[in-house]
Amino acid sequence: MSESNTIHLTLRVWRQPNAATPGRFETYEATNISTEMSFLEMLDVVNDQLALNGIEPIAFDHDCREGICGACGCVVNGQAHGHLKGTTLCQLHMRHFRDGDTLVIEPFRAKAFPIIKDLVVDRSAFDQIIQAGGYISVKTGSAPEASSILVPKKNADLAMDAAACIGCGACVAACPNSSAMLFVSAKINHLGQLPQGQPERYRRAIHMIEKMDELGFGNCSNHLECEAACPKEIQFVNIGRMNRDYIIAKLFHNEEAF
Repeated sequence: MSESNTIHLTLRVWRQPNAATPGRFETYEATNISTEMSFLEMLDVVNDQLALNGIEPIAFDHDCREGICGACGCVVNGQAHGHLKGTTLCQLHMRHFRDGDTLVIEPFRAKAFPIIKDLVVDRSAFDQIIQAGGYISVKTGSAPEASSILVPKKNADLAMDAAACIGCGACVAACPNSSAMLFVSAKINHLGQLPQGQPERYRRAIHMIEKMDELGFGNCSNHLECEAACPKEIQFVNIGRMNRDYIIAKLFHNEEAF
């Protein structure tokens, strides 16, 4: 590998053994990092060196490393998933950084995302929101004929756009109020645009939004930082559609929701 294909970085990484123990930034050198590596592969290399030096490796979230699962994520130089738009952390490659850069790496910070260790946070609050109403109640079995339920193309497109949300939590990390409204609105609108989602549409809006509030997420700040940080580029307009459903639900369907 030629020298021009490698870079040297200084990393300031947040280290915290658990939620009850105060954390701090530690400085490490990342040397001979291939520009073809992903960000997580770079952390793997750094962890190998730390282990060789008798230092506990940096804990970070990951799973598929293909930008699909939403498991990865931390804040790099103040931006969730890093500076590249529409990209998960696992798909952010080191060619987008310059030799000699200093990277400040810290976890997503939100009351509803307590730190587990280092860069790993507990995002199970998202699971609780989904359990509150992010589903439809239908009989399962063999897949039905695709055209047996007609869906207007506009609604199908809107549903697919919202369904692209991978639940990574970048919207929460980017929002000044740690709001989860972009995530929740994507899940509500995904189902709300489809015929199968109509019977529970307004109950879903009430239950998921009120569960979000109960878990300690903030309200929308209208900064649109969530949309800017979202690796799947979920649009802010989904929040408006969600608010509309919630208002209608509270005015006309509140008794049916419980």
